[in-house]
Amino acid sequence: MHNITRRKLLQSMAMTGAGIAGTGLAAASLVTAMPAVASTKGTNSSNTVNTPLKGNVNHSVSRWTYGDLSIEELCQTVKDLGFGAIDLVGPEDWPVLKQYGIDSSMCNGAEISLEDGFIHSELHDELEARYIKHIDLVADAGYTNLICFSGNARGMSREDGLENAVKGLKRILPHAEKRNVVIFMELFNSKVDHPDYMADNSAWGIELCKRLGSKHFSLLYDIYHMQINEGDIIRTIRDNYQYFGHYHTAGVPGRHEIDASQELNYEAIAKAIVETGFKGYLAQEFIPTPKTKANRIASLQQAIHICDV
Repeated sequence: MHNITRRKLLQSMAMTGAGIAGTGLAAASLVTAMPAVASTKGTNSSNTVNTPLKGNVNHSVSRWTYGDLSIEELCQTVKDLGFGAIDLVGPEDWPVLKQYGIDSSMCNGAEISLEDGFIHSELHDELEARYIKHIDLVADAGYTNLICFSGNARGMSREDGLENAVKGLKRILPHAEKRNVVIFMELFNSKVDHPDYMADNSAWGIELCKRLGSKHFSLLYDIYHMQINEGDIIRTIRDNYQYFGHYHTAGVPGRHEIDASQELNYEAIAKAIVETGFKGYLAQEFIPTPKTKANRIASLQQAIHICDV
């Protein structure tokens, strides 16, 4: 699992339609089968796993990291664990989310790819057509957040990337404003997972926000990615929280569980986020260590409580 990237898992899910088929496990049985855990001993949290959520954090989980569950199983798991949102879900699965009363906290499906994004002016016509259509889909479904990507530099300077991204995004932001949809550009690391990705640091993304000057454009601050590329997570959040409208988690190194086996203190990070007055979503995006299905759900439950400050 260490070598499995988000891109490969997303491609695999797209090929199978509903993730890995034939699990033979319903979400309810997954939760029932979880080992009884009285506390998060050995993690960086003092919360008990069975404690009701406090309500200070809007929790979510990324769809692709639990791609071995059907969308129905994941929705039921989310409800059983006491939160109410799933990240990175496209229109084909929105009807199921609505059946379960689960929010699509970050919609996707308009993008061309992670590598082909708004810094590439030759793609602006296609991106505009795709995003205008998807903005309407998101708004009509009653959702708000839609993801986008910078794309890879391929020799382009950072300044040229900024100028191109501004031009491309300005073609869709008026429609996003009209439909009350917020476009989020995700920040990735370029050291480990996404070589050559342009938006690989918070300063570049913040400058893009400033040049666009729209409340309907924001950054998806991925804590895992930014720890790898620049570190200084809590200070960055405190100094620039107005530009960060959505957060992702994962353990560093390895992108696995966010417990005490890795270098980030997510309880402290979550407290810093809450102290900024943040009202958006904090989504778990770690790849569960390949154990039994029951332990994978327990890992998600544990992560939610670590961040529930």
